[in-house]
Amino acid sequence: FLVRDTRHIIQEAAKKPCFVCSKMGATITCWETGCDRSFHLPCAPQGECVTQFFGLYRSFCWEHRPQQRVQACPRRKTTCCICLDSVENKTSYKTMVCPACQDAHFHRHCIQRLALHAGICFHCPCCQNQELFVMEMLTMGIRISKRPPSWESDQAGEPLDQRHSHCDASTCLCLGGREHTEGEGPWELLLCSSCAAEGTHRHCSSLENSINSWECEGC
Repeated sequence: FLVRDTRHIIQEAAKKPCFVCSKMGATITCWETGCDRSFHLPCAPQGECVTQFFGLYRSFCWEHRPQQRVQACPRRKTTCCICLDSVENKTSYKTMVCPACQDAHFHRHCIQRLALHAGICFHCPCCQNQELFVMEMLTMGIRISKRPPSWESDQAGEPLDQRHSHCDASTCLCLGGREHTEGEGPWELLLCSSCAAEGTHRHCSSLENSINSWECEGC
């Protein structure tokens, strides 16, 4: 039954156009009941879509994605507490706020990079809150590594060249599972060209053989 269901998913995905780039083979469909928007994982940032990397791995289009309820106080000049560049003075897809202190503003791509490096020690870079902050970030589509912080690995002298070895697509279509990889073809695993902390099978993200690089949603 599993093989039959997976094949059916692949066949159905091949018929669906991505609402962002209009190409066929969109493997991700919005979780909202009644919404038929589908998209490729690499197109998610451009389409301002959210994929939750926990629980049911739900994905949402720009219209139905979760919104932060934090009512941050507008400022004359607001900067990202990570990169110190300017951000919007309100929450949006690209600008996020800590739900605990409601004072820390940051770019989505900045907090995603921090989450991958901080791992199990991920918390608000300003107020240090972890429980409320982590749950909010997961809900908003930030992927958090379940490994020790990268800086601790550096200090311990552990090898830094351990290659990420599984597919992180919200829907992995490989019959062999997320860990299965091949040297070429649809089940070749491509790592994010920026952080190398996430990977995808070519087929799971609709990447043609001519494409040699891929960036994850967070980067």
